[in-house]
Amino acid sequence: MTARWIVMGCRGQLGRASLALLEARGVSAVGVDLPELDIADAGAVRGFLTALSPAPKVVLNAAAFTHVDRCEREPAEAARSNAVGPGVLAETCRAVGAKLIHVSTDYVFGGDAGTPYREEDPTDPRCVYGRTKLEGEQRVLAASADFAVLRTSWVFGSGRNFIAAVLDQAARRRSGEASGPLRVVDDQVGRPTYAVDLAEAVTRLVEQGARGLYHVANDGIATWWDLARFCLDEADYGDLAIERIRTDELDLPARRPSWSVLDCSRARVLGVRMRPWQDAVRAYLGSADSPLAGGSPGRS
Repeated sequence: MTARWIVMGCRGQLGRASLALLEARGVSAVGVDLPELDIADAGAVRGFLTALSPAPKVVLNAAAFTHVDRCEREPAEAARSNAVGPGVLAETCRAVGAKLIHVSTDYVFGGDAGTPYREEDPTDPRCVYGRTKLEGEQRVLAASADFAVLRTSWVFGSGRNFIAAVLDQAARRRSGEASGPLRVVDDQVGRPTYAVDLAEAVTRLVEQGARGLYHVANDGIATWWDLARFCLDEADYGDLAIERIRTDELDLPARRPSWSVLDCSRARVLGVRMRPWQDAVRAYLGSADSPLAGGSPGRS
């Protein structure tokens, strides 16, 4: 088997977008995901990578335990997937001479800032997910100065995501299966990020020889309420009300950062300039991956 790229977490939003992009560009790539490969199993990872001939040039690790509230209930599994696994993968990539690009999260920050977080700003995760992802970052960067860690936020794309969930609830109300306004938090602020744009950014950073830590997200900021309102308006659900609520009203197990806006200027220096999130959402809603594919359920 010959592959220039390996995409770990190939069934996730970024994994799917990355494989599609690489295929469109004629780049040989292999996708792998659980349960096919446990990246925390050093023997399995080494066996997988050394079986490839020649060795892959780039390994993109988009695999993670991302269910934030389950991480609180299953901290050992979160640590295995988000901290131990990336460390094992990093050590193995160094041994076989592959470039590792590891994807991390805005949840490594505490959320107390009022200006966008830079890469060098102090981290202060407030939940198991954020703490384990931070440890994963640290293990990757400690393994090799040639590796890169990309923090991103609020990803949407092919598969389950916030936008798809909002549109599903809207369709249920339009059909009469559910009633009442949607309830969406309006006290968390971040940068929505389209998986397709993120995949483009990853390839650009690899082409530029990026090393170290980068923040990558679509331009502009929003609350979850802002994102939901925009999506409903774009999908012809402008008449549907959305109630603004506070995060603490949901009584969730994991604490979310109230402010997790990422400063992406370091990536922009290398030519990564991502479009406004509103344009990215429009592109997603008009794509084959959109929940609206085949016709908007909002239209009569």
